Amino acid sequence: MRALIQRVTQAQVDIAGQTVGRIGPGLMVLVCAMQGDPDDAPLKLAARIAKLRIFRDEADKMNRSVSDIGGAVLVVSQFTLAADTRTGNRPGFSSAEAPARGQALYEQFAQALRGLGLPVETGSFGADMAVSLVNDGPVTIWMDSTDRA
Repeated sequence: MRALIQRVTQAQVDIAGQTVGRIGPGLMVLVCAMQGDPDDAPLKLAARIAKLRIFRDEADKMNRSVSDIGGAVLVVSQFTLAADTRTGNRPGFSSAEAPARGQALYEQFAQALRGLGLPVETGSFGADMAVSLVNDGPVTIWMDSTDRA
C-alpha cells in the first residue's frame, strides 16, 4: 500500500456538497492499495503511521506521534498514488489494486488505525471527493508498505 501523509491543523472531505469526514489537528492520509499487496499490508502500514513522529514536542523537534498529541486521522482513498509517469504524458494506473480488493484493503487500513485507538474519519471509496486541508509545516511524507521488512 502507498500513503501520502500530511500533518494538518484541519482537514475535511466533501461529497456532492456534503461533509462526510472532518478532523482538527492530526493526519490527512491519502492511501492506495497496490497490486500484490499482502493481506497484512493495512495493519503494518497503520502501525507505522500511528507511530510516525512528525509532531512538534516542547523543544520544537518532530518527536511526537498523532497518538501522542491526541490527534485524529482523515483517510481518503486515492488510486492515483499508483500513477506510472515514466513514459508519455498520460499517467497509467495499472499497478493499482482492482476496486473490490482495493476497497477491502482501504477499509481494513482505516479499521486498523481505529484499533490502535485513533479517531478516524474517512472519505468514500471510489467517490468524486473534494478534499480540503491546512498542511501544518508543511509536513508531507510518502510511505510505501513495501519499503520496510
